[in-house]
Amino acid sequence: MPFSRAGFLHLVVVYLVWSSTYLAFKIGLLNGFEPFWMGATRFIPAALLLLLYARWRGWQIRPSRPMLGKLALSGSLLWLGGNGLILVATQHVPSGYVALMIATTPIWAATLEGLLDRKRPSGLLVLGLLIGLLGILALNVPKLSTGTPTNLLAFSLLLISPLMWSSGTIYTQRHITNLQPVVVSSYQQLFGGLGFLILSIALGEPWHTPTLLGWASNLYLIVFGSLIAYTSYILAVRLLPLSLVTTYAYVNPVIALLLGWLFLREPLGIWNGIGGALVLLGVGLVFRSRLQPAAQPTL
Repeated sequence: MPFSRAGFLHLVVVYLVWSSTYLAFKIGLLNGFEPFWMGATRFIPAALLLLLYARWRGWQIRPSRPMLGKLALSGSLLWLGGNGLILVATQHVPSGYVALMIATTPIWAATLEGLLDRKRPSGLLVLGLLIGLLGILALNVPKLSTGTPTNLLAFSLLLISPLMWSSGTIYTQRHITNLQPVVVSSYQQLFGGLGFLILSIALGEPWHTPTLLGWASNLYLIVFGSLIAYTSYILAVRLLPLSLVTTYAYVNPVIALLLGWLFLREPLGIWNGIGGALVLLGVGLVFRSRLQPAAQPTL
């Protein structure tokens, strides 16, 4: 896939905006929102606004039934699996820690692409995976040493979340290509939001009245995280190689750690530095391996 300047500009939007969403998650959860209730009140309004915009532009907003199924599947993988698990984990751990764990997304994406394309992994890819996993271990030493159930839960969820997000992204890139990106974004967020609403009701989440700051953080997520950045993400996925698009996952943690420290006084310790450095080195090696000539498919 050739390099696209427009795609790179959309990727820059993802770099900058999604770095701040971890902080917004945390602020919303600290100010009256429950995880799935917050997701529902974010994604359903965002999806409806995008559909109204698409209709105003005269784009096709009624996908076929098979395409609707693909949008539902990809939206569930991306938002319920990828984002929903983050919301649950963010209740128990600092936002910067969450961002560093999600930095493994490029590792999962490269691994899944290799399996789907039946390509033998390069030595550089394997090295990157091992270093990235060592980084995850180092990052979790302080928390897992306490052995508390919430830390173990957060660790598990933040391992699964990037795998789900990578799966949804690859599925979107390979199977949803004949709709406007805004329409794709709207339906995926609509299915994700409806899923959040069902889970919120099923789990009996209390629907507290959030504070003004809580609503402000959710409004920020709707406008910047969903309407702007996620649509830019869909466009970047169409215009750029996936290995380049997923580099957002190791740009975001650096900014997210600083924002968490600056606004929420979240601590920065030695294990954050060691684990973060190893994770970023690992995904960097994975990215470099994707720039090498492709290996021949296995028979």
